[in-house]
Amino acid sequence: MRLDKLIERQLQTSRKQMKRLFLMGKVQVDGETVYQENKNVDSSIHTIQVDNQTLLTDDRYYLLNKPSGVVTANQDRLPTVFNQLRVEDRRVDLSAVGRLDRDTEGLLLLTSNGQLGYDLLQPKKKVTKVYEAIINAEVTAEDVTLFGEGITFHGGESCQPAKLEILSRKLEESYVRLTIREGKYHQVKKMFLATGKKVIYLRRVAMGPLTLGELPTGTYRPLTQEELLQLKPYFR
Repeated sequence: MRLDKLIERQLQTSRKQMKRLFLMGKVQVDGETVYQENKNVDSSIHTIQVDNQTLLTDDRYYLLNKPSGVVTANQDRLPTVFNQLRVEDRRVDLSAVGRLDRDTEGLLLLTSNGQLGYDLLQPKKKVTKVYEAIINAEVTAEDVTLFGEGITFHGGESCQPAKLEILSRKLEESYVRLTIREGKYHQVKKMFLATGKKVIYLRRVAMGPLTLGELPTGTYRPLTQEELLQLKPYFR
C-alpha cells in the first residue's frame, strides 16, 4: 500500500498534515527515516512507524493455479479467475498480475497491492516467467539456439533472448520449459509459431521468486511469509 494513503487512512490526517509528517522526518520504515510519500509498504514485511505509532496494512496476496477455460478478467460471461476464490476472500480491489490466456493454465498472482502488481510487470525489473509446454512437433537444438538469440515473430516484432529447455521429445511432439523476461501478447505461442510449430498445451509454473509447486489446478492459497519476503525487493 502507498505510504501516504496508509497514513491518511489510519491516522485520519489531511493531505497537508500527512506531508508535514514526512517533512519533519517522523515517518520510518524498517527503522530508517523515509521521505518518499508513494513508497509501497506492507506491514507483513516492513516495520512502519509514523510519529512513534506503528501502522498496519491489510493487502491480500493469493497464488492461484488457474485452470483452462477460465479468463483473466474481473467480469466476463465466462468464469473468471476471481470466481475461483471463496466468497469471503473476494475483494473489489483485487487484481491479477498479468494475464493468462483462457486455455493457459498455471501460476497467477492475485493481489490488492496494485503498485506491486504494476512493478512486477515492468520490463526494467526483468521478472522471469517460466512456462512448461507441449509442442506439436519435435523441438530441436537449433530451436534452442534460435530462442537464445531472440525470436522474431511473423510480422517483424522481436523478442528478447529466452531460455528453451527440451524436457522430452518424440517425432510427434515435445515437452519443453521456456523462461522469458517479457510479457508480450500471446508471446509463447507466437515464438513457437515463428519456428513453424504450435503450442498445444501451456502452463506457467513460476513468476519471479514465486513457484506453483504442488498446488492443485483450480485452487489457491495466500502467499507465505517467506514468499512475501522474497517479493520485498519489488516494493519501491
